[in-house]
Amino acid sequence: MSDILIGKGDLPARLLGKYGNRHGLVAGATGTGKSVTLMVMAEGFSRLGVPVFMADVKGDIAGLAMAGTPSEKLAARVQQIGVEGYTQEASPVVFWDLYGKLGHPVRTTVSEVGPALMSRMLELNSVQSGVMDIAFKLADDQGLLLLDLDDLRALLNFVSENKSEIGKQYGLVSPQSVAAIQRSLLRLEQDGGEQFFGEPALQLADLMRQDMSGRGIINLLAADQLILRPRLYSSFLLWLLSELFETLPEVGDLDVPKLVFFFDEAHLLFADCPPALQQRVEQVVRLIRSKGVGVYFCSQNPDDIPDTVLGQLGNRVQHALRAYTPRDQKAVRTAAETFVQNPKLDVAKVIGELGVGEALVSMLLDKGIPMPVERALIAPPRCRMGAITPEERAAVRNRSPVGGKYDTSVNRESAFEMLAKRAEQATAPAPDPQAGKQAPTPGKAAEPAPSKMDDFLWGTKRRQGAVEAAAKSATRTVANGLGRQLLRGILGGLLGGKKR
Repeated sequence: MSDILIGKGDLPARLLGKYGNRHGLVAGATGTGKSVTLMVMAEGFSRLGVPVFMADVKGDIAGLAMAGTPSEKLAARVQQIGVEGYTQEASPVVFWDLYGKLGHPVRTTVSEVGPALMSRMLELNSVQSGVMDIAFKLADDQGLLLLDLDDLRALLNFVSENKSEIGKQYGLVSPQSVAAIQRSLLRLEQDGGEQFFGEPALQLADLMRQDMSGRGIINLLAADQLILRPRLYSSFLLWLLSELFETLPEVGDLDVPKLVFFFDEAHLLFADCPPALQQRVEQVVRLIRSKGVGVYFCSQNPDDIPDTVLGQLGNRVQHALRAYTPRDQKAVRTAAETFVQNPKLDVAKVIGELGVGEALVSMLLDKGIPMPVERALIAPPRCRMGAITPEERAAVRNRSPVGGKYDTSVNRESAFEMLAKRAEQATAPAPDPQAGKQAPTPGKAAEPAPSKMDDFLWGTKRRQGAVEAAAKSATRTVANGLGRQLLRGILGGLLGGKKR
């Protein structure tokens, strides 16, 4: 059966595999059992052959890589819920880490991140973001590869040094804005962000693997340090989600998803989120379902998620909320209102009474109809419920199928090296311009030599123009030759007909 047993109340609460791409929400206060629910869902998808990507914010999710330990309490819970075929077992796991310490390095290029997300990572204002847009446009026009932070820094230096000429073509550039961006780059570099940008860049296919037995691999991102940089954390996950959306083909509704993406600490994504970026998130969540990807948000309160996104989340698990403050009381009312009501439950009251390991659960049934909310005991995971040792992590990492591909960085020629070469050529001694040249015609002004910036901005276009002119000339020559042959053939046929 293609489903995952989440828990049991009066009735079992099962997440149907065919509706795994209808997204979901796991919410609840700290210490109420959200991490265990995430483990149950992740290893359940893995058993269905579905790859999973999730962040390990506290380090306890890494227990998925190790088999659990039998206990009387665990056996009693299994019997009470009626979990069939329950055995302690590990799931296939690949560890990732932006800093490359607790897992394989995760890298991407500056160009792939783009100016909008880069501006959010650097916490830039609107003026500074405009300068970033100009820099990226200039790099695109001139074929400059932006792979790492050195490339971006070199490009910004060039923009600052040639602000007058660039301003005429792309818009005004303030040296103060460039300096502010450079300072933000320095902070990002000091926080370890430098290791995130470079090559080899992460290939999405490596997140969508199965092991030899057909189980989906669970990709765990070590985020205990990354979470201290909330904008870098949320921007990275949003970039990854956007890449999935833009890269994967349309597949419609499948028996099981192609990938399930868990977004822990989801409130960080929407905190201080610019309207344009929030619209992008809403668009991705709404449309990525047809790419076979399920997105599951995890946060403390449902009202951390905008209503336009919350309305797209069909599978819901709500752990306890404590209504100590007016905001908490509002969150309880919001959570209660989002469920399909069950006449047997006072949802707003029950939310505050739930114990650890209990939750209000509502999953999509056949034909996509949400089930009435059930107060359920959450099924126990089959893995270890807790952290793993450094030795265990190293053993898992050593047998990873992708280690040899990402563990060694590559630094190929890009904007930093290209701009350095152009600067060196510009400072090299120039040949005598009068050598081998005829004296200018009396009364005719000499043509001014192009400036360094003109040559940089338009040299490529001149070369392209020369190539296009040569191609057009060759095309005209071939076309004229064919035309003459056709004309001779037609005239010859006409004249031959007259002779007959």
